Amino acid sequence: MTVPELRAGRPVTVAQIARMIDHSMLRPELTLADVIDGCTVAAGHQVASVCCKPADVAHAAAVLRGAGVDVGSVVGFPHGNSATDIKVAEARRALDDGAAELDMVLNIGRLRGGQLDVVGAEIAAVVAAARPARALVKVILETAYLCDEEKVTACRLSEQAGAAFVKTSTGFAPSGATMADVILMRASVGPGVQVKAAGGVRTLDALLAMAAVGVTRFGATATAAILAEAAERATRRALTVPAV
Repeated sequence: MTVPELRAGRPVTVAQIARMIDHSMLRPELTLADVIDGCTVAAGHQVASVCCKPADVAHAAAVLRGAGVDVGSVVGFPHGNSATDIKVAEARRALDDGAAELDMVLNIGRLRGGQLDVVGAEIAAVVAAARPARALVKVILETAYLCDEEKVTACRLSEQAGAAFVKTSTGFAPSGATMADVILMRASVGPGVQVKAAGGVRTLDALLAMAAVGVTRFGATATAAILAEAAERATRRALTVPAV
């Protein structure tokens, strides 16, 4: 699912905001009951997707069948250190279980070590695995560990490999999405690649500020709170994307 960029200074609806959110259910302590509850929240708010652990994909897909909310999962999460064939197998299993979106962590150490052919080939392999199912692949850079030059390189490798999104973070590193990073990432890919912010996007204001600079998808655990605030502001006709 793709969402057009919102225009700075223009009104935005609660439904538009909801369709920019991937409701995240990746914390290791979450039980299956927690995941089912999270799927209910996601369906009730009509968000873009839920993003759940690989073991939970089939359960989430069953709960959300016909609900209009996609199921996403993660590949090589959270450190990106799995061998390429394992990442491909993980991607295929998630797709078989009902995932329509894959958030893969690139091999951070290989990127930092300058082994760019390895990194690009691995992203391309996961994209190829997703292609028969027409699934979206989002490449997680884990920006907390990269310098700006490495972030730009990772964005370009992701675009060349056919990824649909570049994504800031897993939420499990020392820091998550920043305005500086999403601005840099948006400038580093063409219009056919979208930007997802994750890790620390917990408020409506943070979401809207990043939407104003071109972010079209957000990983969030505070989905209900963000959308409740959006609904409250909408009653006062005060729900707009900030000017930049």
